[in-house]
Formats: sequence, C-alpha cells, structure tokens
Amino acid sequence: MKNSVKRKLMLTGAKAMGAMWAAQTAMIQAFAANSSKNDPDADLDKVTEPIIGLVNQVLNVLIPLVAAVGGVFCVSLGLKYARAEEPQEREKAKQHLKSAIIGFTLIFVLVVVLRLATDPLTDWMNSASKK
Repeated sequence: MKNSVKRKLMLTGAKAMGAMWAAQTAMIQAFAANSSKNDPDADLDKVTEPIIGLVNQVLNVLIPLVAAVGGVFCVSLGLKYARAEEPQEREKAKQHLKSAIIGFTLIFVLVVVLRLATDPLTDWMNSASKK
C-alpha cells in the first residue's frame, strides 16, 4: 500500500474515533438534560457507569492486543528488512518498519489517553449536570 493511502486510512480512522467520542459526549449530555428536567437532583452515574464500564472492558482487551499485534508485525517487518538483498527492497522494508512503529505507537498512546480521560470526563459531566 502506498504511503498516501495509509495516511488517508489513518486520518479516516482518527476522524471516526473523534466522531464516536463526540457522539458519546452528546448522548451523555442529552441524558443529563433529560434527567435534570424530570429530577433536579438526578445523578448521571446511572448513565455513565455502564458506558465507562464498557469502555474500560474494551480497553482491558485492546491494550494488550495492540501491543501483541504491534510487536509481531514489527518483528516480521524487521525480518523482511534483514532478508532484503537489493537496496530498493531494503529501503522499502525500512520505510514500512518506520511506518508500522509510528502507527502502533500512535494507537497505543491514543488508547492510553482514552483510559486516562474517562474519569475526568465523567466528573466533568456529573458537575455540569448538577448546575
């Protein structure tokens, strides 16, 4: 696959993740607005706990999976780089290895940031609903 296609796919994936996050935030705000109209003392814990639980369960599986797949993929690309005999093949394998390392590092960092951001976002939503 060409680098431009890979970049487009990575950007599309990042946009999709951002859209899902925005949709989740909008859904929580809608639940908060609805529940605060009916009951001013309503707490968002009933809404946020299942969502946060699901996100944490997915992240518990996703973090080791990304690490394992990234490690195996980088090792296989490293072997391809080591076996390359022609300079063009070697340069191509080297570029693929760099791209894979950068991609998996970005995915891993984004997953960890998502893990760290869930508690502050929940607190923020609860405080916003109580105003």
